[in-house]
Amino acid sequence: MLFGLDGIEIGLIIVFLCLFAGILSGFPVAFAIGGAAVISFGIIAALDSAGLLIHQAVDTGSAAYAALTAQGIHPNDISVFRFPDLPRYETALFPQGWEVAMDRNVSFIVNRINERVLAGQSIETLLAVLMFVMMGITLERSKIANDLLTTMARVFGPLPGGLAVAVVVVGAFLAASTGIVGATVVTMGLLSLPTMLRNRYSPELATGVIAASGTLGQIIPPSIVIVLLGTLAGDLYATSQESRAQMAGCTDALTYLGKAAVVSVGTLFQAAILPGILLAVLYAGYAFGFALLYPSKAPPVSFAAASGPAKSRADKFRWFLAAPLGLIGGAFLLGAVGIVGSQDVTVSGFSEQTEGAVLRTNVSDQCKASMIELHGQQKWDRAVEQQRAIEAAGGEVQAHQLSPEERALAREARIAAAAPLSSSLMVVVVLLGLLLSTARGVVPGADPRPLLIGAGGLLLALAVDAVLISPVTSPGAMFLLLAIPFGIALYGLRHAVGLLAQSDLLRVVFPPLVLIVAVLGSILGGITNPTPAAALGAGGALMLAAYRKLREENRSGRTIIWASFAIVIMILAGVNFDLRMGRASVPFEDWVAFFVAQGAYHFAMFGILYACWVLLRSGVLPPVVRETAKVTTMVFAILIGSQLLNLVVISFGGEHYIQQFLRSFDDEFKVFLIVMLVLFVLGFVLDFLEIIYIVVPIVGPVIYGGTFDPAWVTIMIAVNLQTSFLTPPFGFALFYLRGVAPREVTTMHIYRGVVPFVLIQVAGLGILWAFPEIVTIVPSLLPAR
Repeated sequence: MLFGLDGIEIGLIIVFLCLFAGILSGFPVAFAIGGAAVISFGIIAALDSAGLLIHQAVDTGSAAYAALTAQGIHPNDISVFRFPDLPRYETALFPQGWEVAMDRNVSFIVNRINERVLAGQSIETLLAVLMFVMMGITLERSKIANDLLTTMARVFGPLPGGLAVAVVVVGAFLAASTGIVGATVVTMGLLSLPTMLRNRYSPELATGVIAASGTLGQIIPPSIVIVLLGTLAGDLYATSQESRAQMAGCTDALTYLGKAAVVSVGTLFQAAILPGILLAVLYAGYAFGFALLYPSKAPPVSFAAASGPAKSRADKFRWFLAAPLGLIGGAFLLGAVGIVGSQDVTVSGFSEQTEGAVLRTNVSDQCKASMIELHGQQKWDRAVEQQRAIEAAGGEVQAHQLSPEERALAREARIAAAAPLSSSLMVVVVLLGLLLSTARGVVPGADPRPLLIGAGGLLLALAVDAVLISPVTSPGAMFLLLAIPFGIALYGLRHAVGLLAQSDLLRVVFPPLVLIVAVLGSILGGITNPTPAAALGAGGALMLAAYRKLREENRSGRTIIWASFAIVIMILAGVNFDLRMGRASVPFEDWVAFFVAQGAYHFAMFGILYACWVLLRSGVLPPVVRETAKVTTMVFAILIGSQLLNLVVISFGGEHYIQQFLRSFDDEFKVFLIVMLVLFVLGFVLDFLEIIYIVVPIVGPVIYGGTFDPAWVTIMIAVNLQTSFLTPPFGFALFYLRGVAPREVTTMHIYRGVVPFVLIQVAGLGILWAFPEIVTIVPSLLPAR
């Protein structure tokens, strides 16, 4: 053996040396990865042909190997790492020659690129990357960060370390609206770094907080990292759990786990909410604590007071705390007592199938033992009792078609059980009520009568719903009955919008906040998946940027506003009416709703096209399109190049060798810790995209094949990858900041500044490790998507 190493070990060393050399060569990363794959394969093939690379494989025909399998040990668990004394034999790295290996690689390349880049199941999810990138770059070009930093500096500046806290808040806000690390770091570096230095802030704290806050976009949804990881995690988790089930003696993962082995990007977005907030709080807490310990290095800064009427402490408490808590708490209380709830009386044409046992019990003895070990004896006994009860009742009752009389009785039962007030209407009333109460708090001295009229309209809407609207009221009649109450409410809401505009904070935060709520709310609420939500975000960002540009030119943005309302009308029509016109009988109100939705759709499209024309005329759209094309092309090119490198590793058995090494550890916590340490170290020299597409597919079958929650595993990896932006010497956030920092800020200032935040990242990982509920609680409360 060459240098006393196994041939596979030498092959892995050659691959990674070629990869690092390619990345350091200065060539574009995607080409460097692809070139490293070709060069490393050529070197390995030449050494193998010369007989220098020898692999010592386990002799599967030996008596010792047969004895292990006779003991019930699965062949996948037998390796030279776990059983080093097993007989081995020497073989070439490519037993059939490098020509056959290359032929297989070419075939795999075609199939994988077809699956993951051109026409596979994950391509729809990957399209979300393009639209999220466009959304982020468009919002960055609309100068949202400039306004946010100015406003937040006025709010937090008078506090110790207030400017640093303001940068963290803006970084978190931009993460939820743009998610582009480079754009966020550069923008905040240009806008806030000179201000912080001018106010005697420590260069280390200033640069560290800017670089760290800019990376929050990698974990706070909508995160490109999570989208890319999610497309891999879903496949890895499903295939790994299927293999795990078969090793346990079960037929499939559904039987063994008692649930489907799936994880979606929408679920990962839900899981990432609290970890992202946790990291932002840790960053802000460090900045505040640093200012308390070293007040001279992060002094309070007073800016000119923001415009807007003065408010007393009592007014702030009454309208910004007591009123919102009263509205939300009252709605929850009405829901708890059954006054507010679902009014859906839809009855299926088929009866419900009898609920089965919590676990499948008709399994082999080996599978039974494995399931008892996984789920516990108590759950298995409960499943056995449930299955006996089902069989005693004549077996599992299959669904059958209901007769008209049965459907009528079921419908009457649902009508009788329906709540007096609709939960969806209550949500709208609470949101509009919060708008009215906030407007009252912004200008306490304004005439309250329009706001009271608006509140009266909302109360009237609830009264109409309780008295005149029943669960069987048609959508058209419901619309007519609620038109007057909401017309009255809109009078007050129009006045409220004018009052809200007097607050600098709300005027700056509200437009992008609406877009964030629309995009993330549709994903987190289970309404849609990330791709349509990303399309909504991209279109909304274009219209928001165009509106801001028109206002800068002192021109009317009324067309953009009406187009935004058209989108809302289109969605409401689609939710409340059946717009399928191919039915045998279509009610008149559905025809009206169909034409209203069509008109709203075409006007909304006109609004988006008009926004594009405004941005094109003003020179904003061309750079947005170019930057979007650059970023998405880079992502897909790295995806293709990484597939080449992965296939090279697979061709000589490197992937299987690494997985055998990891499986040789009996403790899966230890395995995951090793993987996390490797990812952390690789983050010093590799970008997150290379790690996702090169390393994760190799270690994924092991870390996703255990008992860990797949969402927790993925979020832990995402937070770890976020650290790769901060770790010297190749942290991309450091390069972005270095490019815009003043001359007096040295590279060592930046390196020293990010060290505490890297440690905070590690501490955040430790917290998520110790308390995985931080990751899993939100997906358990919200509908899966």
